[in-house]
Amino acid sequence: MNAVRLKVFITGASSGIGQALAEHYVRRGAAVGLVARRADSLAAFAARFPDASLSLYPVDVRDAAALADAARRFIAEHGPADVVIANAGVSRGVLTGEGDLDTFRAVMDINYYGMVATFEPFIASMTAARRGTLVGMASVAGVRGLPGSGAYSASKAAAAKYLESLRVEMRPLGVAVVTIAPGYVRSEMTAHNPYPMPFLMNADRFAEKASRAIERRVRYATFPWQMRVAGMLLHALPRWLYDRLFERAPRKPRTSEQ
Repeated sequence: MNAVRLKVFITGASSGIGQALAEHYVRRGAAVGLVARRADSLAAFAARFPDASLSLYPVDVRDAAALADAARRFIAEHGPADVVIANAGVSRGVLTGEGDLDTFRAVMDINYYGMVATFEPFIASMTAARRGTLVGMASVAGVRGLPGSGAYSASKAAAAKYLESLRVEMRPLGVAVVTIAPGYVRSEMTAHNPYPMPFLMNADRFAEKASRAIERRVRYATFPWQMRVAGMLLHALPRWLYDRLFERAPRKPRTSEQ
């Protein structure tokens, strides 16, 4: 893959994991398409790499038509994508019964449906060429339903199951599907969490490890590795014990931000 310029399309590229992945691929000399809602952040990133092959798309992944148009423009400019990373995601504290329905919908639309909408316009060219890799960001938070994070946990659990379905569908067609499940990664999303974040990893280190997993077409990877163990233990806990341990766990504050 390194003999020819890699073509990578990344959503949620204005900060955190997405921006770290974008920088990683730019430094490798890839042609990179960046999608994010914040046009100013995309422009600031591009200004740091004036000689890079960058295409910027200030798009909200909830707008499937605009996202499909960005994908078409990327393919027209650079050719079929080698790697498509559906990274856009938000985390909001929510409680059922407290009027948070709009927040529940926004989180699911961005974290789950936005992932489907990201992949949709690339499938035809990838399957025609029988090559390429689709990458989706799940989360260790999707292993169990975390109190106060019902929207985020549900969206990431949905993303993980969707990616598993897609992986099996795409396998006979020559297209790989990689699920990345981050633990705690230093970013805007985690900056204001009012609780301990064990094994907190820097975004650039995460991007380095994730890119290796993508290159190897690993089916499912969790970083840091300690959170893979934690996720396995959480999954194995009987429901009565999980309930008792987590009913008083600290919770992410609710927010009206959409």
